[in-house]
Amino acid sequence: MKITENKYSIIVSDFGSFNLGLSADCGQAFRWKEDDDGFWHGIVCGKHLKARQDTDTLTLYTSKEDFESLWKNYFDLETDYADICQNLSSDVYLRRAVETCPGIHILKQDPWEALCSFIISQNNNIPRIKGIIERLCETFGDEIQGGFTFPSAERLASLTVEDLAPLRAGFRAKYIIDAAKKVADGEVDFERITDSPIEYGREELQKICGVGAKVAECTLLYGFYKIDAFPVDVWVRRIMEEMYPDGFPGCADGVKGIAQQYLFHWRRTCVQ
Repeated sequence: MKITENKYSIIVSDFGSFNLGLSADCGQAFRWKEDDDGFWHGIVCGKHLKARQDTDTLTLYTSKEDFESLWKNYFDLETDYADICQNLSSDVYLRRAVETCPGIHILKQDPWEALCSFIISQNNNIPRIKGIIERLCETFGDEIQGGFTFPSAERLASLTVEDLAPLRAGFRAKYIIDAAKKVADGEVDFERITDSPIEYGREELQKICGVGAKVAECTLLYGFYKIDAFPVDVWVRRIMEEMYPDGFPGCADGVKGIAQQYLFHWRRTCVQ
């Protein structure tokens, strides 16, 4: 990876297999937007980023310090996805997925934001999920240059279900409050989930009202970077029924979450 520092930006080249647009808009995160000039805007851990990818360069309007401490890790730029995808390509369907949608990386999101976002995602579509999250941040987050921060668990734990009415989150509001309280008081221990095998996290997260297997797996994959987590929604269920009735291929062992993300985006956007 080569990094060039300019007055207002960092230019990254030789970053291997990475596609900013696909990674930001493949259903794993909900706060990225592309403007009319092809720049992507997002807010992560209280920091706003404007970024654009051209053929072989990635331009991020940020400081070198923030790139090194936040964005390099967030975009998972140091993981060899080319090697992972080569291994996955021994399966015919995974080969089609990684060839059709090259460069998807798993974004290393804040665990609380991932948990709350996927609680909101239940029985929901992506435009409506984004709308609820946007209203959540505008109503209870802090205003910064470029938008609003994602409100902390502690901030939401002080609220009631009635306080969340402006979000129009429906039945999910009571789950958001329960999650916030259990995270804020340490009943659900994020540090221990990080340091423990994936099975512990699955059990721990499902202590929260309204968090079942799918939301737990999404949180573990996108919030804790447990890359063998395997979220199953309607699209992945179709994939398993149509393509893998005898089980998922062994080439995905250890990286099932990455394989799932490629298949999910491919099946949802490219397969008729």
